[in-house]
Amino acid sequence: MRIASLLPSATEILCALGLRDALVAVSHECDFPADVTGLPRITRSIIPHGLSPGEIDRRVSEAVRAGSPLYQVDGDMLAALAPDLIVTQGLCDVCAVNPDTVHETIRALPEALPNNTRVVSLSGDCWEGVLRDLRLAGEAAGVGERALQLSDTLRARWAAAQAPREDGPTVAALEWTDPLFFGGHWVPEQIAAAGGRDVLGEPFVKSGRVSLDRLIAADPDVVLVMACGFDLDANTAFAETFARGPGAGLRAVREGRLWALDANSHFSRPAPRLVDGVEILRQIFGDAATPQTAARRVSPGATL
Repeated sequence: MRIASLLPSATEILCALGLRDALVAVSHECDFPADVTGLPRITRSIIPHGLSPGEIDRRVSEAVRAGSPLYQVDGDMLAALAPDLIVTQGLCDVCAVNPDTVHETIRALPEALPNNTRVVSLSGDCWEGVLRDLRLAGEAAGVGERALQLSDTLRARWAAAQAPREDGPTVAALEWTDPLFFGGHWVPEQIAAAGGRDVLGEPFVKSGRVSLDRLIAADPDVVLVMACGFDLDANTAFAETFARGPGAGLRAVREGRLWALDANSHFSRPAPRLVDGVEILRQIFGDAATPQTAARRVSPGATL
Protein backbone atom coordinates (compact mmCIF):
# COMPACT_ATOMS: atom_id res chain seq x y z
CA MET A 1 0.00 0.00 0.00
CA ARG A 2 1.35 3.43 -1.04
CA ILE A 3 -0.54 6.37 0.49
CA ALA A 4 -0.48 10.11 -0.25
CA SER A 5 -1.98 12.24 2.54
CA LEU A 6 -3.12 15.70 1.50
CA LEU A 7 -3.97 17.08 4.93
CA PRO A 8 -2.37 17.07 8.39
CA SER A 9 -5.26 15.37 10.21
CA ALA A 10 -5.19 12.47 7.75
CA THR A 11 -1.46 12.08 8.26
CA GLU A 12 -1.97 12.01 12.03
CA ILE A 13 -4.77 9.44 11.69
CA LEU A 14 -2.79 7.21 9.33
CA CYS A 15 0.27 7.24 11.60
CA ALA A 16 -1.90 6.48 14.64
CA LEU A 17 -3.07 3.43 12.71
CA GLY A 18 0.53 2.28 12.25
CA LEU A 19 0.71 3.25 8.56
CA ARG A 20 3.67 5.64 8.69
CA ASP A 21 5.79 3.41 6.46
CA ALA A 22 3.04 3.35 3.82
CA LEU A 23 3.13 7.13 3.38
CA VAL A 24 4.90 8.25 0.22
CA ALA A 25 3.89 11.94 0.33
CA VAL A 26 2.22 14.43 2.67
CA SER A 27 0.88 17.98 2.50
CA HIS A 28 3.02 21.08 2.98
CA GLU A 29 1.41 21.54 6.43
CA CYS A 30 1.97 18.03 7.83
CA ASP A 31 4.18 18.18 10.92
CA PHE A 32 2.98 15.37 13.21
CA PRO A 33 4.41 12.91 14.00
CA ALA A 34 7.74 14.69 13.62
CA ASP A 35 9.27 12.09 11.32
CA VAL A 36 6.79 12.84 8.52
CA THR A 37 8.49 16.19 7.90
CA GLY A 38 11.12 14.39 5.81
CA LEU A 39 8.57 13.00 3.34
CA PRO A 40 7.94 14.59 -0.08
CA ARG A 41 5.55 17.56 0.08
CA ILE A 42 2.91 17.17 -2.60
CA THR A 43 0.77 20.29 -1.98
CA ARG A 44 1.28 24.01 -1.68
CA SER A 45 -0.80 27.02 -0.70
CA ILE A 46 -1.37 30.07 -2.87
CA ILE A 47 -1.30 32.23 0.30
CA PRO A 48 2.25 33.40 1.13
CA HIS A 49 3.68 32.50 4.52
CA GLY A 50 4.12 35.11 7.25
CA LEU A 51 1.09 37.34 6.60
CA SER A 52 -0.96 38.90 9.38
CA PRO A 53 -4.39 37.41 10.21
CA GLY A 54 -6.10 40.34 8.52
CA GLU A 55 -4.04 39.99 5.35
CA ILE A 56 -4.61 36.22 5.24
CA ASP A 57 -8.36 36.79 5.54
CA ARG A 58 -8.22 39.32 2.68
CA ARG A 59 -6.27 36.97 0.40
CA VAL A 60 -8.58 34.04 1.17
CA SER A 61 -11.69 36.15 0.54
CA GLU A 62 -10.30 37.33 -2.80
CA ALA A 63 -9.53 33.77 -3.89
CA VAL A 64 -12.98 32.53 -2.87
CA ARG A 65 -14.68 35.36 -4.79
CA ALA A 66 -12.59 34.54 -7.86
CA GLY A 67 -13.34 30.83 -7.58
CA SER A 68 -9.64 30.03 -7.28
CA PRO A 69 -8.50 26.98 -5.27
CA LEU A 70 -6.40 27.88 -2.25
CA TYR A 71 -4.22 24.79 -2.59
CA GLN A 72 -2.50 23.04 -5.45
CA VAL A 73 -1.34 19.44 -5.90
CA ASP A 74 1.98 18.65 -7.59
CA GLY A 75 0.72 16.46 -10.43
CA ASP A 76 4.19 15.43 -11.61
CA MET A 77 5.10 14.22 -8.15
CA LEU A 78 1.78 12.43 -7.81
CA ALA A 79 2.40 10.61 -11.07
CA ALA A 80 5.95 9.66 -10.08
CA LEU A 81 4.91 8.32 -6.67
CA ALA A 82 1.88 6.45 -8.05
CA PRO A 83 -0.02 6.04 -4.76
CA ASP A 84 -2.68 3.36 -4.32
CA LEU A 85 -4.62 5.59 -1.92
CA ILE A 86 -5.01 9.38 -1.77
CA VAL A 87 -6.59 10.85 1.36
CA THR A 88 -8.10 14.33 1.17
CA GLN A 89 -10.99 16.21 2.84
CA GLY A 90 -14.34 17.72 2.00
CA LEU A 91 -14.96 19.71 5.16
CA CYS A 92 -13.33 23.08 4.51
CA ASP A 93 -11.93 24.59 1.31
CA VAL A 94 -9.85 27.02 3.39
CA CYS A 95 -8.13 24.33 5.44
CA ALA A 96 -6.69 21.88 2.91
CA VAL A 97 -6.93 20.35 -0.55
CA ASN A 98 -10.47 19.30 -1.42
CA PRO A 99 -11.65 16.38 -3.61
CA ASP A 100 -12.35 18.61 -6.63
CA THR A 101 -8.71 19.73 -6.75
CA VAL A 102 -7.54 16.13 -6.49
CA HIS A 103 -9.83 14.89 -9.26
CA GLU A 104 -8.84 17.79 -11.53
CA THR A 105 -5.18 16.84 -11.00
CA ILE A 106 -5.86 13.17 -11.71
CA ARG A 107 -7.78 13.99 -14.90
CA ALA A 108 -4.68 15.83 -16.13
CA LEU A 109 -2.57 12.70 -15.64
CA PRO A 110 -3.96 10.11 -18.09
CA GLU A 111 -2.52 6.65 -17.48
CA ALA A 112 -0.01 8.04 -14.97
CA LEU A 113 -1.63 6.55 -11.87
CA PRO A 114 -2.52 2.93 -11.10
CA ASN A 115 -5.97 2.03 -12.38
CA ASN A 116 -7.11 1.16 -8.87
CA THR A 117 -5.93 4.39 -7.19
CA ARG A 118 -8.59 5.28 -4.65
CA VAL A 119 -9.42 8.80 -3.39
CA VAL A 120 -10.93 8.91 0.10
CA SER A 121 -12.36 12.18 1.42
CA LEU A 122 -12.68 12.76 5.17
CA SER A 123 -15.44 15.10 6.33
CA GLY A 124 -16.01 14.65 10.08
CA ASP A 125 -17.45 17.85 11.57
CA CYS A 126 -17.87 16.58 15.15
CA TRP A 127 -16.07 14.19 17.50
CA GLU A 128 -18.04 11.15 16.40
CA GLY A 129 -17.44 12.23 12.81
CA VAL A 130 -13.70 12.23 13.45
CA LEU A 131 -13.93 8.68 14.78
CA ARG A 132 -15.97 7.72 11.72
CA ASP A 133 -13.26 9.18 9.46
CA LEU A 134 -10.63 7.22 11.35
CA ARG A 135 -12.50 4.00 10.64
CA LEU A 136 -13.01 5.00 6.99
CA ALA A 137 -9.29 5.65 6.53
CA GLY A 138 -8.46 2.37 8.24
CA GLU A 139 -10.81 0.36 6.05
CA ALA A 140 -9.47 2.01 2.88
CA ALA A 141 -5.91 1.15 3.92
CA GLY A 142 -6.75 -2.43 4.88
CA VAL A 143 -6.50 -2.05 8.66
CA GLY A 144 -10.19 -1.84 9.52
CA GLU A 145 -9.96 -3.90 12.71
CA ARG A 146 -7.09 -1.79 14.01
CA ALA A 147 -9.09 1.37 13.27
CA LEU A 148 -12.09 0.05 15.16
CA GLN A 149 -9.94 -0.69 18.21
CA LEU A 150 -8.35 2.78 18.13
CA SER A 151 -11.77 4.40 17.73
CA ASP A 152 -13.03 2.59 20.82
CA THR A 153 -9.92 3.61 22.80
CA LEU A 154 -10.29 7.28 21.86
CA ARG A 155 -14.01 7.27 22.67
CA ALA A 156 -13.20 5.88 26.12
CA ARG A 157 -10.51 8.54 26.67
CA TRP A 158 -12.97 11.29 25.71
CA ALA A 159 -15.53 9.94 28.16
CA ALA A 160 -12.93 9.74 30.94
CA ALA A 161 -11.79 13.33 30.28
CA GLN A 162 -15.27 14.82 30.58
CA ALA A 163 -16.03 17.13 33.46
CA PRO A 164 -19.47 18.67 32.67
CA ARG A 165 -20.49 21.39 35.15
CA GLU A 166 -23.68 23.42 35.34
CA ASP A 167 -21.68 26.23 36.97
CA GLY A 168 -18.71 25.95 34.61
CA PRO A 169 -17.08 29.09 33.19
CA THR A 170 -18.53 30.82 30.16
CA VAL A 171 -16.07 30.57 27.29
CA ALA A 172 -15.41 32.35 24.01
CA ALA A 173 -13.20 30.41 21.60
CA LEU A 174 -11.71 32.57 18.84
CA GLU A 175 -10.69 30.64 15.74
CA TRP A 176 -9.48 33.89 14.16
CA THR A 177 -8.70 37.33 15.59
CA ASP A 178 -8.79 39.67 12.57
CA PRO A 179 -11.62 39.57 11.74
CA LEU A 180 -13.10 37.74 14.70
CA PHE A 181 -14.32 34.18 14.11
CA PHE A 182 -15.71 31.84 16.76
CA GLY A 183 -14.65 28.19 16.89
CA GLY A 184 -17.09 25.70 15.44
CA HIS A 185 -17.52 22.03 14.56
CA TRP A 186 -15.98 19.98 17.41
CA VAL A 187 -14.66 22.94 19.46
CA PRO A 188 -17.96 23.56 21.32
CA GLU A 189 -18.00 19.83 22.11
CA GLN A 190 -14.48 20.08 23.53
CA ILE A 191 -15.46 23.07 25.68
CA ALA A 192 -18.60 21.34 27.00
CA ALA A 193 -16.73 18.10 27.73
CA ALA A 194 -14.12 20.05 29.71
CA GLY A 195 -16.77 21.75 31.85
CA GLY A 196 -17.16 25.08 30.07
CA ARG A 197 -20.16 26.80 28.48
CA ASP A 198 -19.51 28.12 24.97
CA VAL A 199 -21.13 31.56 24.54
CA LEU A 200 -20.53 31.84 20.78
CA GLY A 201 -20.40 28.43 19.10
CA GLU A 202 -22.74 25.45 19.05
CA PRO A 203 -21.95 21.77 18.54
CA PHE A 204 -22.04 20.59 14.90
CA VAL A 205 -22.16 24.18 13.56
CA LYS A 206 -19.19 25.44 11.55
CA SER A 207 -17.16 28.44 12.67
CA GLY A 208 -18.24 31.92 11.62
CA ARG A 209 -17.67 35.61 11.96
CA VAL A 210 -18.62 37.32 15.20
CA SER A 211 -18.77 41.04 15.92
CA LEU A 212 -16.79 42.62 18.72
CA ASP A 213 -20.07 43.98 20.10
CA ARG A 214 -21.46 40.45 20.39
CA LEU A 215 -18.28 39.24 22.07
CA ILE A 216 -18.37 42.10 24.56
CA ALA A 217 -22.07 41.50 25.26
CA ALA A 218 -21.39 37.81 25.92
CA ASP A 219 -18.88 38.84 28.62
CA PRO A 220 -17.15 35.43 28.81
CA ASP A 221 -15.25 34.29 31.87
CA VAL A 222 -12.51 32.82 29.65
CA VAL A 223 -11.28 33.73 26.17
CA LEU A 224 -9.33 31.19 24.12
CA VAL A 225 -7.26 32.21 21.09
CA MET A 226 -6.88 29.21 18.79
CA ALA A 227 -6.32 30.61 15.30
CA CYS A 228 -6.77 27.77 12.82
CA GLY A 229 -3.52 26.53 11.33
CA PHE A 230 -1.22 28.09 13.95
CA ASP A 231 0.84 26.79 16.85
CA LEU A 232 1.22 28.04 20.43
CA ASP A 233 3.82 30.74 19.72
CA ALA A 234 1.84 32.22 16.84
CA ASN A 235 -1.40 32.19 18.84
CA THR A 236 0.39 33.81 21.77
CA ALA A 237 1.37 36.67 19.48
CA PHE A 238 -2.21 36.92 18.16
CA ALA A 239 -3.58 36.89 21.71
CA GLU A 240 -1.22 39.66 22.80
CA THR A 241 -2.28 41.83 19.86
CA PHE A 242 -5.92 41.10 20.69
CA ALA A 243 -5.36 41.99 24.37
CA ARG A 244 -3.81 45.34 23.47
CA GLY A 245 -6.47 46.10 20.86
CA PRO A 246 -10.08 44.94 20.45
CA GLY A 247 -10.05 42.68 23.52
CA ALA A 248 -8.70 45.26 25.94
CA GLY A 249 -12.15 46.01 27.37
CA LEU A 250 -13.14 42.40 28.03
CA ARG A 251 -13.41 41.35 31.66
CA ALA A 252 -11.68 38.04 30.93
CA VAL A 253 -8.69 39.88 29.48
CA ARG A 254 -8.47 42.38 32.33
CA GLU A 255 -8.67 39.59 34.91
CA GLY A 256 -6.00 37.43 33.27
CA ARG A 257 -8.17 34.69 31.77
CA LEU A 258 -7.04 35.07 28.16
CA TRP A 259 -5.34 31.91 26.92
CA ALA A 260 -3.36 31.12 23.77
CA LEU A 261 -3.52 27.53 22.56
CA ASP A 262 -1.66 25.25 20.16
CA ALA A 263 -4.50 25.03 17.67
CA ASN A 264 -2.59 22.85 15.22
CA SER A 265 -2.03 20.12 17.78
CA HIS A 266 -5.25 20.05 19.76
CA PHE A 267 -8.11 22.07 18.24
CA SER A 268 -7.93 22.79 14.48
CA ARG A 269 -7.31 19.32 13.09
CA PRO A 270 -10.01 16.62 13.22
CA ALA A 271 -7.69 13.93 14.53
CA PRO A 272 -6.99 11.86 17.69
CA ARG A 273 -5.32 14.71 19.61
CA LEU A 274 -8.67 16.49 20.01
CA VAL A 275 -8.92 14.38 23.17
CA ASP A 276 -5.74 16.05 24.45
CA GLY A 277 -7.47 19.36 23.80
CA VAL A 278 -10.32 18.41 26.14
CA GLU A 279 -7.81 17.51 28.84
CA ILE A 280 -5.99 20.85 28.39
CA LEU A 281 -9.25 22.83 28.60
CA ARG A 282 -10.24 20.91 31.71
CA GLN A 283 -7.02 22.09 33.37
CA ILE A 284 -7.63 25.69 32.28
CA PHE A 285 -11.25 25.76 33.45
CA GLY A 286 -10.30 24.15 36.76
CA ASP A 287 -7.40 26.57 37.35
CA ALA A 288 -5.05 23.58 37.45
CA ALA A 289 -1.42 23.74 36.40
CA THR A 290 -1.33 23.71 32.59
CA PRO A 291 1.85 22.69 30.73
CA GLN A 292 3.26 25.74 28.95
CA THR A 293 3.89 23.63 25.86
CA ALA A 294 0.13 23.19 25.46
CA ALA A 295 -1.37 26.54 26.51
CA ARG A 296 -0.17 29.93 27.67
CA ARG A 297 -1.90 32.54 29.80
CA VAL A 298 -1.59 35.98 28.21
CA SER A 299 -1.53 39.14 30.35
CA PRO A 300 -3.06 42.36 29.00
CA GLY A 301 0.27 44.18 28.72
CA ALA A 302 2.39 41.22 27.64
CA THR A 303 4.72 41.14 24.66
CA LEU A 304 6.18 38.02 23.10
